[in-house]
Amino acid sequence: MRIDKYLKVSRIIKRRTVANEACTAGRVTINDKVAKPGSEVIPGDIIAIRFGERTAKYKVLSVAETVRKEQAADLFEALTPSVSLPEEAE
Repeated sequence: MRIDKYLKVSRIIKRRTVANEACTAGRVTINDKVAKPGSEVIPGDIIAIRFGERTAKYKVLSVAETVRKEQAADLFEALTPSVSLPEEAE
């Protein structure tokens, strides 16, 4: 699955366009390699996302095309304490 879609489905980032922009800006890495929006994600990968001064790391536990909101947290394991995200402009 594409990294931008995975970030949206897992609800790490709320919108796919925002996830796509983060990848394009070079703020997302998969296994310490800069990820493009179309980079593939598989279980076991470590995703790091830079949010300003902070970096959040997640381990991919599973990949699914669609999941319910309650099950989204089961797709990944947070390896760093949670990062509070700034509110997105509507």
